Amino acid sequence: MRRFLTTTMAIALLAHTAQAQQLNFDDPAEFAKQREQLTAKANGPEGEPWVQYYGDAMVDTAKYKKDGPYTICFSNAGVNNAWRVTGWTNMQAEVKLHPEIKELIHVDAEGSDDKQIADIDDLIAGGKCSILIVSPNTTAALTPAVEKACATLPVVVFDRGVQTKCPISFIHPVGGYGFGIQAGEFVANNVSAGANVLMLRIVPGVDVLETRASAAKRIFDEKGLKILGQEFTEGDNAKTKSIVEDYLQRGNIDAIWMDAGATAVAAIEAFEDAGLPVPVITGEDQQDFLQKWKTDGLKATAPTYPTYQWRTPIIAAVKILKGESIPGPEWVLPQPAITAESLDTYINDKMPPLHHAMCGCEALPDYPAAWGGK
Repeated sequence: MRRFLTTTMAIALLAHTAQAQQLNFDDPAEFAKQREQLTAKANGPEGEPWVQYYGDAMVDTAKYKKDGPYTICFSNAGVNNAWRVTGWTNMQAEVKLHPEIKELIHVDAEGSDDKQIADIDDLIAGGKCSILIVSPNTTAALTPAVEKACATLPVVVFDRGVQTKCPISFIHPVGGYGFGIQAGEFVANNVSAGANVLMLRIVPGVDVLETRASAAKRIFDEKGLKILGQEFTEGDNAKTKSIVEDYLQRGNIDAIWMDAGATAVAAIEAFEDAGLPVPVITGEDQQDFLQKWKTDGLKATAPTYPTYQWRTPIIAAVKILKGESIPGPEWVLPQPAITAESLDTYINDKMPPLHHAMCGCEALPDYPAAWGGK
């Protein structure tokens, strides 16, 4: 185990290996499906991707119809990174558009499976929830808690998945394979055969992160690229920079692939501090990365897991409680990538460095102030 990993992380990695085998985070059929969805046309109104969807499968929710006003309960994996902060702000603003909602009860699991399981138990026992929204911390650990909730009230899962079909709908963009494909293909198309790629990841055990990595590895293997290593950064800038510096001391890095872009600027700074040109790199739609990309003329791309998806569970919850059909059992949203051609569209120097540009929030109440903008 590399010196960057704590004992706790080493134990988690061992558990993750067994879990990955059990849950199959490398599914060729799902890889192919998501690759196709990335270029497919979604149903729904133009310019509102948070209510668009692929396919025509709908779920009849008539049996859940009830009179308002509604109390919507939300068990959140955490508000522990910039992506989740942007998303949580989106969700709160979306609630303001729905007078049918009396209250949004939010519980923050702070990145802990145990706390989230207890949170869900407390919400069920409280008896106040008209419906429960869950963004799971990790996939396997939260599955039993979601199944238990489904026996009591309607449940919607979004962002990260669970291994049960009991929720009315699982809301998510195209998915982790799609993200991994977008980033992996960009790298493969912009380096030579045999190039050295360093894969930087956050944490193990989360479905959308595991599938991002498996998709990229599939592409790198097909293209004959060399994976120098897969290192877990825990989303920490200092750790990210240290990992890259260590690999630079050993040899050449032709590309940096990331399963999320929160620490992309830190990775870039490691090259700058070493006096080396920044290689091909993938990030995400965080403003600091987008602006660094533009200013320095990097060879980069930003696949996204759009934070506009945080609006959709509220829209779905209201529809369910009104007995209106919604897409399901999966509500799959579009998942665009930011390219060199579209970069200028998403740069906004009036928004804070950690703001995620693909928020779909510009017309929501209190924008831009609620998101920290000017």
